Amino acid sequence: MARIIGLDPGERRVGVAVADPTGTIASPDRFIDRAKENVVDAVADMCDELAVSLIVVGLPISLDGTEGPAAQAARRLGSEVAAGVDVEVVYHDERFTTVTAEQALISGGVRRRKRKDKRDQIAAAVMLQAYLDARRHDAGPEADELL
Repeated sequence: MARIIGLDPGERRVGVAVADPTGTIASPDRFIDRAKENVVDAVADMCDELAVSLIVVGLPISLDGTEGPAAQAARRLGSEVAAGVDVEVVYHDERFTTVTAEQALISGGVRRRKRKDKRDQIAAAVMLQAYLDARRHDAGPEADELL
């Protein structure tokens, strides 16, 4: 069954999350270090490996609903990924996902040094889970059959 992945773009890293085959649960997967890896190539490899059917890119919308420089950068990344893979790319609001991820790591007792390795991928999972939940909600009672 095809999978859905979520990307949480940052300046240095792109967090990656993967939905389970039913499209119900998002899990942190990995991060892509922009200094060491080509993001499009890494995502293309994941698409092949996991038979990805949809890529959800986190879009950091400002509190006033506008798109600032970070959102524009996320859209650029999404466009680059879309041009490099034969998979649909959509965007989903990712406000507060990094804060939520950081709080979860602190609550879990993860030391500061190790938090940075996990934060981006957990933020991607928070964003992807929000997308999956919204999709399920929008689909209504038939959602289980559709996913």
